[in-house]
Amino acid sequence: MDRKGTIQAVFGVPRALIGVIHTWALPATPQSRLGVAEIAEAAAEEARVYAAAGYHGVLIENTHDRPYLKAAVGPEIAAAMAVIGVEVRRAAGLPLGVQILAGANSAALAVAHACGASFVRVEGFVFAHVADEGLIESSAGELLRYRRALGADRVRVFADIKKKHSAHAITADVDLAETARAAEFFQAEGVIVSGVATGRPADPRPGESAAPERATGKLLDRSPHHPYGSRSC
Repeated sequence: MDRKGTIQAVFGVPRALIGVIHTWALPATPQSRLGVAEIAEAAAEEARVYAAAGYHGVLIENTHDRPYLKAAVGPEIAAAMAVIGVEVRRAAGLPLGVQILAGANSAALAVAHACGASFVRVEGFVFAHVADEGLIESSAGELLRYRRALGADRVRVFADIKKKHSAHAITADVDLAETARAAEFFQAEGVIVSGVATGRPADPRPGESAAPERATGKLLDRSPHHPYGSRSC
């Protein structure tokens, strides 16, 4: 249940379909081949396809920057993502989100603020988990203080809980519902539930027990393959 009406406020509908745009490899990453202008135009074209198909929002993500850095990226990545964000917003006219892998949440927030995006998708917001990149720890306190310092309170934070591609043995005694409550307590505006890996769709049932108690929006990562869409409900 989204008692605060976050999904309605951001997307104009109570249940939104969000298309994810996986940017080509950005400058200085191992697979980088294209210039920022070319990457931005490709992203803008994909955004136009999503808009024409009736999606309610889009999100840009630096998927092809593998292997990912942990929790921080260079200024070249933030600069490129901001340029891409501007072009995507201009092309589609849809609410825009930003995610920067892996767990570079402050950089994503800065990009969103710079390009006028409406939300960020963040990982490691509450508790901790072990990801491909190593140990990812809670970023909520640092991130929300940074948001206030930037004057970017209009940028909503949608937080992954029990994130895919990760081991959660260190929080095995904390279930999905309790993790969602913790994210809400730490002021996330929405929580994202995914399957165990990309290509493994989310099962909405484990999160249902928390839904009646939560004021935050819930988003399901229903990713069958790349490129994928994330549906909120």
